[in-house]
Amino acid sequence: MRKHILLAVGVGALALPLAACSDPNDTATVAQSYGPSPSLPPPEHSWIPTVDIASVNRWPEGAKPTAASGMTVAAFATGLDHPRTVYTLPNGDVLVAESNAPPKQDGIKGIKGFIYKQAQNWAGAGVPSANRITLLRDADGDGVAEFRSVFLSNLNSPFGMALVGEDFYVANTDAIMKFPYREGDTKISVSGVKLADLPAGTLNHHWTKDLTASPDGTKLYATVGSNSNVAENGIEAEKNRAAVLEVDRASGEWRVFASGLRNPNGPAFNPKTGELWVVVNERDELGNDLVPDYMTSVKDGAFYGWPYSYFGDHVDTRVEPRRPDMVQKAMAPDYALGAHTAALGLAFNTGNLFPQEMEGGAFIGQHGSWNRRPRSGYKVIFVPFKDGKPSGGPQDVLTGFLNNSGEAQGRPVGVRLDKQGALLVADDVGNTVWRVTPAAKSASR
Repeated sequence: MRKHILLAVGVGALALPLAACSDPNDTATVAQSYGPSPSLPPPEHSWIPTVDIASVNRWPEGAKPTAASGMTVAAFATGLDHPRTVYTLPNGDVLVAESNAPPKQDGIKGIKGFIYKQAQNWAGAGVPSANRITLLRDADGDGVAEFRSVFLSNLNSPFGMALVGEDFYVANTDAIMKFPYREGDTKISVSGVKLADLPAGTLNHHWTKDLTASPDGTKLYATVGSNSNVAENGIEAEKNRAAVLEVDRASGEWRVFASGLRNPNGPAFNPKTGELWVVVNERDELGNDLVPDYMTSVKDGAFYGWPYSYFGDHVDTRVEPRRPDMVQKAMAPDYALGAHTAALGLAFNTGNLFPQEMEGGAFIGQHGSWNRRPRSGYKVIFVPFKDGKPSGGPQDVLTGFLNNSGEAQGRPVGVRLDKQGALLVADDVGNTVWRVTPAAKSASR
């Protein structure tokens, strides 16, 4: 069955079909839209954007995603409230940011704004933010958290988390907050101290602010998404956005570390090279196969194209005024992750639980498309690395988030290794944190 969004246009109505299942006749193969040199077809322009959102029909009792051959998956914790990111503390406790977008005073206007709002509601993203971080503990080592506690509450759309020594940092949508933490704490009751403001405001289109700490602990790196698709709200609305910010832990002062990254998330340091990497959601409304999302190393002072170009010097003609000087300096990203897959989570495999050939590779949570037909993403993948660089095609780790009717039972977001090296996956539609292990080690600790 097909479902529709009805849009008033003048005195008539426009029906946009929301397909209940994916079209088997895809417009590009997976191989063409992944890798260091993806196929980039000519851009397509349309007044009304494509909408093909998977409506929500959460996991039936006992159901779970499909793990890749040789792996198994089980629920680490269920009954959460829109879990977005996960973070592992040194003692093995797991923190989950239960969060969603803050109320918007300003937003996308007109028909596109209406479509976007309806799409978010259909996708299960229209729920209020719980604004908390929950602690999960698996004390008996069976791979299931039997204890949970509200670790922090009264936050403001929290997303990123980082612990340095006894300082615990939370990236709210508008600021980085610092809290005291001692190993074993299950709750923080004291008020936090603001370390630094982050770009937000009444529009705050891409609200997620992710976070990681430098290996030496002196700096924090915060990701900030753009305030638009392609600067249609004016370039002034993008000041210090579409960027990775470097924050000094001692002073709270920050600078733009790298820019031109439309919506970066999942900052993580490559264990082989020490480079900072992110996954990035690229721009919309250029067709089903443009522009591929990507992951890339992030270099100090580098510019990655947005909004003036994509994948290096491919000019986006919608952006005025043109900036050939910026296009000339734009760096191409390292590895494409498929068009509109909505990559939001990145974790390097630094553990020793998975097979040796997976060492140093990257797990990526793909939240799934809302504006592509057929749909893309809605899975967790693994990209192998060699000598600190992606080497080979993507491998499915978790699939089955869409049921046979094309409805979303869950949607993966943040990914993280637990203390034993198992993969944890936050599922914000399924309200679950999943735990993935090699099949023979499903309950080992």
